[in-house]
Amino acid sequence: MCKGIIGRKLGMTNVFAPDGRVVPVTVIQAGPCVVTQVKQEATDGYNALQLGFGQRSAKRISRPVKGHLAKSGAPTPQVLREVAVANPADYTPGQTIGADLFQAGERVDVTGTTKGRGFAGVIKRHGFHRGPVTHGSKNVRRPGSIGCSAWPSRVIKGKRMPGHYGNVRQTVRNLEVVDVRPEENLVLIRGAVPGPGQGLVVIRKPKTAK
Repeated sequence: MCKGIIGRKLGMTNVFAPDGRVVPVTVIQAGPCVVTQVKQEATDGYNALQLGFGQRSAKRISRPVKGHLAKSGAPTPQVLREVAVANPADYTPGQTIGADLFQAGERVDVTGTTKGRGFAGVIKRHGFHRGPVTHGSKNVRRPGSIGCSAWPSRVIKGKRMPGHYGNVRQTVRNLEVVDVRPEENLVLIRGAVPGPGQGLVVIRKPKTAK
């Protein structure tokens, strides 16, 4: 069984559970994805599927990639990603994988790229408390002391300081699939997932899943 699919985050909304509770969900367009390559342990050292998702202009794809995609007869996808598969012999290049890979009630891991927020201080980036704003304080939003003067006379590695915030790859694990709508290629997942609207994500079954 294929253990993942590429999708696009469409946004968040609410749905009603059978008991009447309001459940916040993220709506993800999961697929359809085209199998562009089947990797097997005998030839590649591991079992996986290379999936293509989305559509882009053919003139924006290099000739080597065009030749690679021609072997599967796939169109010009926007993105290529690999996902694990238990038995690669069950799949062939050009095959389509959709949202029916998942079922309501199961757990998944979602990987995406978080929103980039540029350069940020320690209050916004790490949640530091501000300093006093009275009595001549000059440390209102600054991090304060960052090291020792005598020993070790340097800034300790890993010290939380101002810097680039966001735009990193992040995985949120063990999220619940609330609903699956294969005819619309939609998967509704409880809670928030990384990234902005229209951002690309990869939905994977947990490693413990068979």
